[in-house]
Amino acid sequence: MPFPYETVRLDPQRRALVILDQTRLPNEAVTLVLSEIEEIRDAIYRLAVRGAPAIGVAAGFGVYLAALRIDTDSYDRFLEAFRQAKAYLNAARPTAVNLSWALERMERVVLQSRGQSVDAIKERLKCEALAIQEEDVRMCRGIGEHGLALLHDGDGILTHCNAGRLATAGCGTALAPLYLAHERGLRLRVFADETRPLLQGARLTAFELTAAGLDTTLICDNMASQVMKNGWVNAVFVGCDRVAANGDACNKIGTSGLAVLAHHYGIPFYVLGPTSTLDLSLQSGRDIPIEQRPSREVTELWYAKRMAPEGVKVYNPAFDVTDHTLISGIVTERGIARAPYADSLRVLAAAGANPQA
Repeated sequence: MPFPYETVRLDPQRRALVILDQTRLPNEAVTLVLSEIEEIRDAIYRLAVRGAPAIGVAAGFGVYLAALRIDTDSYDRFLEAFRQAKAYLNAARPTAVNLSWALERMERVVLQSRGQSVDAIKERLKCEALAIQEEDVRMCRGIGEHGLALLHDGDGILTHCNAGRLATAGCGTALAPLYLAHERGLRLRVFADETRPLLQGARLTAFELTAAGLDTTLICDNMASQVMKNGWVNAVFVGCDRVAANGDACNKIGTSGLAVLAHHYGIPFYVLGPTSTLDLSLQSGRDIPIEQRPSREVTELWYAKRMAPEGVKVYNPAFDVTDHTLISGIVTERGIARAPYADSLRVLAAAGANPQA
């Protein structure tokens, strides 16, 4: 059945970014209409819109809307104000490369438009932001088709965080193959990690998978080893926010632990994401900046009363990095990269690349 919600879109009449507020799911489906750059940055920071691809789409629309408010006919003054808006949005979240990727792409439009009127540049920015959204939809389908080749009827798939429809403008990254398999009659059993501390697995993945009719079982993060030991998991599918040149992959905190467990039990571990998440300027995952989130997400956010004692120190990284040696394959819209990743990722990143699984 079609998913009844749209994650992120542009409302040109209202000159606004429209998002489904993911902090309110699964109990409330609340749509936010955001026109001010401060509102858009806040929505990205507090995860009202989240998932690397969806953040990129939101950033494209956000900086376009900011450009509409720049009141000048001077190209140089427009460029200066545009770069200020870009930097402001880019600071919202440091780890997911799609944020900076989309904003850099939008800035290139401005730089390549010198000599045109400011109004013409604004129209080109709108077209580019819409192109990012449309490409995201196609990207999801491509990842789904390549990932589908890794699935078999009756498989049990373990996933972490949310890398589905709510994380993209399309059918997802890590969950896209599951949706295509379901459409084509393959019977799958999905185990969704709760994903502490923000519960994207419990609130979002379980929500969208059950809405689509997939056989879904929610587990706490520390139950993954037992589920694997029971023989219920045939593969692990996770998303990614940034991939370094050597194949080290950054994803929601807890992902690297799953990779270690999968390696121990002999279960293939796949990372799924668009080529826009490849950051070949970074030699390894050691170079990926890791976002630190507020301590209240651990101590009190999901409880009627504070869970932890006042004054306790909290370490709350949003992401961790999975070593490339633990990854069986990196699935993109252009194909599946295999070790050695320094070679295969470079091929995928090249224009028109389409290696086979």
